[in-house]
Amino acid sequence: MVNIGNEASQIRYFCTAGYGMEQFVIDEVTKKLAAHDIERLQGKVLFSSSAHISLVKELKSAERLFLLMKRDSPLKLSAHANPARVASVLKSTLIGDLQSWTSAEVTWRRLQGVVGDKKKEESKCEEQRKVEEENVCGEDNEGDIPIMKKRRMMDCEDEYVYTGDDQDKTRPQANRHCSGPLSFRISCKCSGSVSRHLSVQEVSKVLGTSLSGQLGWKVDLRNPQIEITVYLRDDHCLLGIPLTRLPLANRRYIKTTGLRSTVAWAMGELAQIQSGSLVLDPMCGVGTILIEAAQEHKLACFLGLDIDDRQLHKASENVAFAELRDRMHFLKASSTHMPLPNASVDTVVCDLPFGKKFGTKTDMAASLPLILAEMERVLRVGGSLVLLLSPQLSCLLKKLLTPPQTGTQEAANQEGVQDVTSTPTQGKEPSIGLMTESCLPLSSLKHQTSLRLSLGTIDGLLHKYIKTHA
Repeated sequence: MVNIGNEASQIRYFCTAGYGMEQFVIDEVTKKLAAHDIERLQGKVLFSSSAHISLVKELKSAERLFLLMKRDSPLKLSAHANPARVASVLKSTLIGDLQSWTSAEVTWRRLQGVVGDKKKEESKCEEQRKVEEENVCGEDNEGDIPIMKKRRMMDCEDEYVYTGDDQDKTRPQANRHCSGPLSFRISCKCSGSVSRHLSVQEVSKVLGTSLSGQLGWKVDLRNPQIEITVYLRDDHCLLGIPLTRLPLANRRYIKTTGLRSTVAWAMGELAQIQSGSLVLDPMCGVGTILIEAAQEHKLACFLGLDIDDRQLHKASENVAFAELRDRMHFLKASSTHMPLPNASVDTVVCDLPFGKKFGTKTDMAASLPLILAEMERVLRVGGSLVLLLSPQLSCLLKKLLTPPQTGTQEAANQEGVQDVTSTPTQGKEPSIGLMTESCLPLSSLKHQTSLRLSLGTIDGLLHKYIKTHA
């Protein structure tokens, strides 16, 4: 059930997300925040919610969280517009309505705890004053009571300001009041026609000068109270205020990072882990996928296998750091020879290593049939298998799990599978036909879905299968 905070009115947010992760964000804000008016853009999700800000900041699938200040159509610029004209259109579009800026400032201050309930603050001051008076009287210092009263009243006038620390908590700072002008800086990302007329530095300067002149805000590039983020594209304009200093993807409960935490979380969600389940990662690395799943599914147990002692050591440190030792264990074992009984695992999740960091693609391609056979063996009937692979390994997986058919459309007939074979790749790959010629299809694994996700400089394919029979 969604916990509605003091800010009971609906607040408009937007999140950034990696390519392919947008639907996970939509599902999460709908489920956890009772969000509505959801709009999906490439790499971003806009939504409204009255959930408490502490819940909004706990989103697992999003990269960054913003208070939405303005959502506008793209700037209309002619091909021959001069810089002065572009600057004028920019100011008119983004800062034309000053009321929206002051309203956004009030909402931002409230979300950060800057403006609190006055009665609560007055009550707090009264309690502090009584404590001081009692302490003074107890020490027979009655003559100092007026001085103590005055000092406590002055202390209570200090406002709370957002300091942007790792935990995003507010700290009291003397001599900085809500009534004073904000210090700010602008972060701008441009693409398309706007970037051909003005650089991001010029856009930031135009907006910064206008805000300083019209709102009295002061530019501070090093330690501002507030940051304005601007996204200018040919399909939309967005202005927002970041609500956390660090990205949401930076998990406070993970010591050593491995796979991107948002993608690791998505793998656990796609697996649909049930209470009481045993979840296996046969190539666990530092344990990121299991830790993300364990944070979300409190009544499941988790087991990680790996053949690298260093990875297992880091995984153990991560588990201890996340305080999950009672539900998560690790074993040194090969993914091609797992020390587990048949049909003993409810869910298998695995990021199969690929790329230069983890050895050659040829090695993984040669091992994939054996790894799949072991995963299928230990998985119980009805259990789910979720794999993250490169586009090249995805082609091999598709061939391994496709029953022999006649005709040229055998691969295309697999229901629900996206076409990943047509993706251009760099470098030469080993011949899939030679590697899989003698491999029998693992027909007990039925395909459910495939998704393409951005992993930064490369893409990955996320696949889900269900084991249908022994």
